[in-house]
Amino acid sequence: MPDKIPAIQTHPNDDVIILLEDARAGDIAVTRAGIEQPLNAGIPRGHKAAVRAIAPGQPVRRYGQIIGFACTAIMPGDHVHTHNIDVGELAKDYAFGIDARPLAPAAAPRVFMGYARPDGRVGTRNTVLVIAVSNCAASVARQIAAAFDDEALRDYPNIDAVAPLVHWTGCSIGGESVTILRRTLGGFARHPNVGAYLLVGLGCEVCQVSELVTDQGLEGAPSVVIQDAGGVRPAVEAGIRAVRRLLPQVDANRRTEQPVSKLTVALECGGSDAYSGLTANPAAGAAADLVVRQGGAAVFSETPEIYGAEHLLTRRAVSEAVGRALVERVRWWEDYTARGQVSINANPSPGNKAGGLTTIYEKSLGAVSKAGSAPLMAVYQYAEPIQTRGLCFMDTPGNDALSTVGMVAGGANLIVFTTGRGSVFGLQPVPTVKVATNTPLYARMPGDMDIDAGRVISEGVSIEAMGAELFEKMLAVASGERSKGELAGVGKEEFVPWIPGALL
Repeated sequence: MPDKIPAIQTHPNDDVIILLEDARAGDIAVTRAGIEQPLNAGIPRGHKAAVRAIAPGQPVRRYGQIIGFACTAIMPGDHVHTHNIDVGELAKDYAFGIDARPLAPAAAPRVFMGYARPDGRVGTRNTVLVIAVSNCAASVARQIAAAFDDEALRDYPNIDAVAPLVHWTGCSIGGESVTILRRTLGGFARHPNVGAYLLVGLGCEVCQVSELVTDQGLEGAPSVVIQDAGGVRPAVEAGIRAVRRLLPQVDANRRTEQPVSKLTVALECGGSDAYSGLTANPAAGAAADLVVRQGGAAVFSETPEIYGAEHLLTRRAVSEAVGRALVERVRWWEDYTARGQVSINANPSPGNKAGGLTTIYEKSLGAVSKAGSAPLMAVYQYAEPIQTRGLCFMDTPGNDALSTVGMVAGGANLIVFTTGRGSVFGLQPVPTVKVATNTPLYARMPGDMDIDAGRVISEGVSIEAMGAELFEKMLAVASGERSKGELAGVGKEEFVPWIPGALL
């Protein structure tokens, strides 16, 4: 007897359904809307089955949108995946601003407990950063920070950590790359989650401490230059002394009640699967809408991962100028990838494809659901300061670390990260709330996932209710509750700034 396999059709016009369990050839996929589709092949959970015949060259739709074009004849019940569907040229109607609808302000203001800073921004953590301006200073920065473990900080209960900010670059770069690196490092130094910082340089690298200070307005910043200090050991000792002088003033900060309008939430997805666009991403979008309704900011990114879905965002742009700014960044990536002789469709990773995603169009359509329903207020370059309230976009690569670093450098003080395959990403000094797209993942990695958005499918929880649950978790973590990633010790090694130019 064939088994009946539960399935979902995301839009009545879709050519495919998503299977919720592994299926064998001969099983029957059944949707809540009453579709019963016999299956011609074994199809893994999360993958697509056709419910209509699709001729070669014809579009294939999911979410009511085109996710690719058939490259062979597809029959009802066939497995629809990389073997029979590919990207093609899309005709997009950008229709700037036609769907921009301001969200109604929240009826009741909400608050969280945060650290008020002199510039008016609010931190969700109170951290001391030891910032290596180049890879040449990374070891010294690590050794300075390592001197301040939990025991060393026991007399400073209001300091979350003394953390190193180290990376792989800073020398042998020039032009746009060094400009972006300085902007990124400056954004972390000025970040509202940073109570104080120490700059560490070698002395002969391209990204000089003195030039970073001048370029980013960091006058008066404490610093150590290894060559001037007399080498590694003297520099470490000088750095430790400098940090000790900072600790009392940082510890004097206290959490106070702050409005949610002071939150800037970075929305990220990584290790995505076919459930991302069904559960966690739309739930993150619902939570983002709640932040926006409170007067806060929500920022999303990864330009290569809105590719093929950018027309849904330009239609929500608050102005034609904002919509055209987004299109211009998409065009830049088309040129950038062409010069690098790679296809944007190469973006879906092996894990994405194993989880059921097939093309960049399909991945992008699921990814943009993180953006909720608010109007798009602004488009920022990588690591630019985020000064607009409401929904914003930042131009970044599709890599999780690179994109999140850019948004945090811009001032995001909380990260919401959705994952279907099980990413364990974190990034000090900002806490990350991890949202599992499916219940089996949440059960398999309970020490890493904060929220089980898979309950949208497994228990029938509405997107709105899941978004409200996530919003409450966000406020709790912003107020000091440790996220699963923080408890697991993740976040010290994930600072990866984007360097788009040539290495010299």
